[in-house]
Amino acid sequence: MKPTVGKRLFSTVDTTAVVVIRWGDADLDLTCGGATMADTPAADQGEPPKTGATTQLGKRYCTADGAIELLCAKPGAGELAVDGVALSIKSASPLPASD
Repeated sequence: MKPTVGKRLFSTVDTTAVVVIRWGDADLDLTCGGATMADTPAADQGEPPKTGATTQLGKRYCTADGAIELLCAKPGAGELAVDGVALSIKSASPLPASD
């Protein structure tokens, strides 16, 4: 899958929905709860995964190198991953010190 920036993707196993903020040139497999994400919401999302990891509304998820960045538009019970590697929540940039 190689989505474009601004594309909305939906989980097929839970309620998670994300918006693509940054995506490199690579064709990678984006999953949520172990299932590939789709362009349209699923009518029947089935049983949510029991991983303990969840997606949080308004948080940005990214790869370690920052090549892929997603914004969570709707939270869910699945864990976001690219090619089997879990995405982490992007940390806030530190503000410059005011002297």
